[in-house]
Amino acid sequence: MHDVGEQLRARGRRMTSQRQRVLDAVRRLAHATPEEVVAAVASDGGPPLAPSTVYRALDALEELAVVSHTHLDHRAPSFHLAEHADHIHLVCRDCGRVEQCPSELADGFAGNVLRVNGFVADVTHMAIHGRCSSCATR
Repeated sequence: MHDVGEQLRARGRRMTSQRQRVLDAVRRLAHATPEEVVAAVASDGGPPLAPSTVYRALDALEELAVVSHTHLDHRAPSFHLAEHADHIHLVCRDCGRVEQCPSELADGFAGNVLRVNGFVADVTHMAIHGRCSSCATR
């Protein structure tokens, strides 16, 4: 990962201890809603942080393309490190299980969208809803 502190300084910001704690929590959790990041930061042994501080830190880190988010459902987004972005989430509507598959599996879809609509689809970190193999065989 590139130097986040340097990127922040280039934009007139700095790597505060709060932003570092939020980044560390996202790194530990791999995929997490803002509420899960708030809980992780609250239990990391550091001083308490207001949820609004965590949300602002996530926004700042996303603006720098250090973290990114995906909507796995209609609720809160799931944040992850941007370098972890090249996969597709498969979300089971029945049991809620979330699996991952390589984004290359969507190349045909993206090619068809481009051919038919002239739209360049970004499939590097999307969620597809359906039924997992266990639920589908029931």
